[in-house]
Amino acid sequence: MSPTRRKSSAHPLSGTTLPGSDIIVQVLADEGVDTVFGYSGGAILPTYDAIFRYNEQHRTANHADPMKLIVPANEQGAGFMAAGYARATGRVGVFLVTSGPGATNAVTPIRDCMADSIPVVMISGQVPTSAIGTDAFQEAPIFNIMSSCAKQVYMVTDPEQLEATVRTAFEIARTGRPGPVVIDVPKDVQNWEGPYDGKVMLDIGRYRKRIEHLKNRAVPVREGRRLLKAIQRAKRPLIYAGGGVVAAGASAELTRFAETFQVPVVTTLMGIGAIDTTHPLCLRMLGMHGTAYANYAVEDCDLLLAVGARFDDRVAGNAAEFAPNARFLAHIDIDEAEIGKVKTVDWHHVGDARTALDSLLALQKEEQIVSNDHAAWIRQVAKMREQYPMGYDRDSDAIQPQYVLEELNRLTKGEAIVSTGVGQHQMWAAQFLDFREPRLWLTSGSMGTMGFGLPAAIGAWFGRPDHIVVDVDGDGSIRMNLGELETATTYGVPVKILLLNNEGDGMVRQWQRLFFGNRFSGSDKSLHSKDFVLAAEADRFTFAQRVERKADVPKALQAWLDHDGPAFLDVRIDRDASVFPMVPPGKSYRDMITGDFIPSRTPVSETETEAADLF
Repeated sequence: MSPTRRKSSAHPLSGTTLPGSDIIVQVLADEGVDTVFGYSGGAILPTYDAIFRYNEQHRTANHADPMKLIVPANEQGAGFMAAGYARATGRVGVFLVTSGPGATNAVTPIRDCMADSIPVVMISGQVPTSAIGTDAFQEAPIFNIMSSCAKQVYMVTDPEQLEATVRTAFEIARTGRPGPVVIDVPKDVQNWEGPYDGKVMLDIGRYRKRIEHLKNRAVPVREGRRLLKAIQRAKRPLIYAGGGVVAAGASAELTRFAETFQVPVVTTLMGIGAIDTTHPLCLRMLGMHGTAYANYAVEDCDLLLAVGARFDDRVAGNAAEFAPNARFLAHIDIDEAEIGKVKTVDWHHVGDARTALDSLLALQKEEQIVSNDHAAWIRQVAKMREQYPMGYDRDSDAIQPQYVLEELNRLTKGEAIVSTGVGQHQMWAAQFLDFREPRLWLTSGSMGTMGFGLPAAIGAWFGRPDHIVVDVDGDGSIRMNLGELETATTYGVPVKILLLNNEGDGMVRQWQRLFFGNRFSGSDKSLHSKDFVLAAEADRFTFAQRVERKADVPKALQAWLDHDGPAFLDVRIDRDASVFPMVPPGKSYRDMITGDFIPSRTPVSETETEAADLF
């Protein structure tokens, strides 16, 4: 692939001879990278040294490093920090690892970013080109391993391609459907010296042309008129918004569209924040653990418009019975592969969600297409919200996790950045916390990676230090990357860690209660001896407390939030608390289990749930 130059004024360093490692760092600087997460090692040392020297040369008057280098406890933590940074800011996150085990430790965050469409660039060191294929010390076939996990992978064996490759990686990561790009750089390529160009890119003209087309592609007038007329005729229209709305920066347009046509909105787990969760038209999350009223709205709607969503199995576990009364299904997505992949639709548009919604709103205004009166549907939805509200055992003496999160929500008012691990605590947070805008909710959606929450919160704070950043975690999940407690205190990151501690893998235990006859194989962590408060204190947390009484929760949360610096709060919750509603895998929303504290219009017997295809 031959390099090409962008048409613009010459770079100040154009023609200057630099080592390959300095070229990498200069491209990062040109791309506006202010924070790099990573763990060093022999094969990547030249680039680490280049960051050190770059900061020495460009340090500001207040002695701040222009390119902060954040060293985590391990490479997986670095990847999730970069992902948290990217999810919170919308900018490309960057992390730097060494060869062999350093790079293989990063497979999970790369796959996680690919599954959730998160833009990151990973740069890994590699053994010298002469040693590749010899099973040299700390050699691993990263190109082969990562090719099935990332949006794009490069191995730079020609040093003259280095600058163009790094710069192009950023464009690919952030454009179209965002995703992770991996660059594997042999040590001798880092040590090579050559001229810096400042503008050179790989020849990706066809890709760029296609992405520009998708970015700017308005909905054709004829097709737009067809969709708007269908919405106009519908008696019970519904918008199903996914993470693509957040990625496209289309939240304002989505909200305006919903308000214009008076259409309620349900969101996926990744789409939380695409519309203000307190908005009257927002029915919150749908799916396996969605609100009962959101799922009932899906059951009842006669038109469904999916925007930036993909009908995944946690939403449409039984695709044939998903939205069974919808006579018209429409789908807007930037990835053509998602159209018709799970659910056949009557109308679709392949393109950027923001551009698509903008063009539909413009068409509505130009042709004065007004919504039919959806007031009866809005009243029906409002009644369902009243009839089937989120509930839990409010009279229990044991601390209920939902109560803790309601109290947290009262204090943060939907304005904090919240990351989570994966499990019950993740679903409770999605159900009970508000998010007034996009990019406040950070979670591992598709991969469901335990250990995501803490490092993601640290990365998010470096991207948006003006926000309160909270990690809502579980004792099973936080164990996976507990070492990152020291990263928070080392760098003075004032992340607030709320541990909902039920001494077990709660979601697994819930499934074992429902489907495996209360046989808790491998999920009971009360057999372990971890004292998380002592662990936090060992990592120099000056606020590390445990709460065991319900009455102490509000005061403890306030003190924890007010603490100046990293803070850790271990709340001992009811071990048997469950996440409801729950749609058993492979079942339809009619089979939704709502538990003892959420009313249901279609009760399901335990014998029916036992027949579920769990996986």
